[in-house]
Amino acid sequence: MIKIIDQMRELVDPALANGCPCILATVSADGEPDIGYKGSMMVFDDESLAYWERTKRQHLKNVTENPKVIVLFRDAKTKVAWRFHGKATLHESGPVWEQVMARTVPAELEKDPEHKGAAVVIKLDKITNMGGQVLQSR
Repeated sequence: MIKIIDQMRELVDPALANGCPCILATVSADGEPDIGYKGSMMVFDDESLAYWERTKRQHLKNVTENPKVIVLFRDAKTKVAWRFHGKATLHESGPVWEQVMARTVPAELEKDPEHKGAAVVIKLDKITNMGGQVLQSR
């Protein structure tokens, strides 16, 4: 069972402001990996993360072709780190899109002033620590 704990919410949601934005790893349909920072990463609900995809480049292409992703969170100050493994779902309009946009940190949303971005929700299958130990799984 996946149930994101309070400590994860308290650290992931303000990660950008705290200088430790989450890192998203994706893979294209033909196996080409991509990795990058997602400053808008947030805990969406008890079993999902979400982010605002404003660039609509390689990560968007990859999650459309292959929804399996990993989100890495590491805070050097607290020495806390997790890997969130899950499947991404794209929302380009509708209530989920609106919810994610409304909760996106201003620093990221300001880079998309016309709100042409997409909401990506990652339903988690597993949470591991940096040593690979499974902390939670579906």
